[in-house]
Amino acid sequence: MTRISGRIVTPDAVVRGHLDLDGELIAAIVPDDAAGDDVIVPGFVDLHCHGGGGHTFTTGSAEAARAAAAFHLRHGTTTMLASLVSSPFELMRSAVLAYQPLVAEGVLAGIHFEGPYLSEVRCGAQNPAYLRDPSMSEIKDLIKIGEGAVRMMTVAPELPDALDAIAYLAGHGVLAAIGHTDATYDQTHAGVAAGATVATHLFNGMRPPHHREPGPVVGLLSSAIVCELIADNIHLHPGMLAFAARSAGPGRSVLVTDAMDATGMPDGRYELGGQEVVVADRVARLAHNGSIAGSTLTMDVALRNAVAAGLPLVDAVAMASTTPARLLGLGDRLGALVAGLRADLVVLSPDLTPTSVLRGGEAL
Repeated sequence: MTRISGRIVTPDAVVRGHLDLDGELIAAIVPDDAAGDDVIVPGFVDLHCHGGGGHTFTTGSAEAARAAAAFHLRHGTTTMLASLVSSPFELMRSAVLAYQPLVAEGVLAGIHFEGPYLSEVRCGAQNPAYLRDPSMSEIKDLIKIGEGAVRMMTVAPELPDALDAIAYLAGHGVLAAIGHTDATYDQTHAGVAAGATVATHLFNGMRPPHHREPGPVVGLLSSAIVCELIADNIHLHPGMLAFAARSAGPGRSVLVTDAMDATGMPDGRYELGGQEVVVADRVARLAHNGSIAGSTLTMDVALRNAVAAGLPLVDAVAMASTTPARLLGLGDRLGALVAGLRADLVVLSPDLTPTSVLRGGEAL
């Protein structure tokens, strides 16, 4: 039996006491007012990450994917999707075949395709050369060869055949996400009605709200959809982060990194989806037009930024762990500090800096 003491962040409260672990599972939470000031949170669950530590998910390299996952694990992310950007179908297919064994092994929780079925008007840092309308034959093939590894796909709902694609994804166990979209409010709600359940990095890569045409942002916030929020204080002002999180609530908000391979690396020149990216003072931008190109964020920093923006610690932890775990269908196994769940946890100092990470009860 392993015992870890401090302020334990449960789904309902912060409990000062001891967290008892029995092998890979949480055995019990024992209150004790004399326990220390460390903050114990569940392992983070990142639904949207393109890489980190100098390694990328976007090229379909299993070796790079394993190294990127290991980098983020050291920052407390115990469960993650490998996100690709818009790519030729051949690369999408080869990435599924390369990453499927990593999913089976538990290194990755699945694959997220952010594109290529996106709006050219709102493509952001997505390579416009690879954008195209949804292809049912491509989608069906990816899901088939993935054997459960494909877990999420971002689609712009206003594109031809997009609603059919969303319905097919939802009907085959794949999270359909709405993002990089110029959709109207009504087109957004049509996407939700077709089966979409996620908003890819709310606000970013979307038509801005207007009081006479609310567009996708208000359409998504006013639905039952779960909204990704990039809490790097660059993609979203802290006030906007807090506003969106309070509007949707912690059960419909998730913190994501949208990190690229430059995360944890020096400033300099990098590549994303065939386009050159310049990173300066932690901000990644396309070299040719200055568009923000992913982030250099880790989930521990996202949690600190969310709390600094005024969100309660319990809510911020739900957004970083519990809500995304539930969205992936893993809520009965992980994502919260509850007896019987897997002992994925991060021990933080009082200022919320990680001091240790455990996955399945094993310390890194």
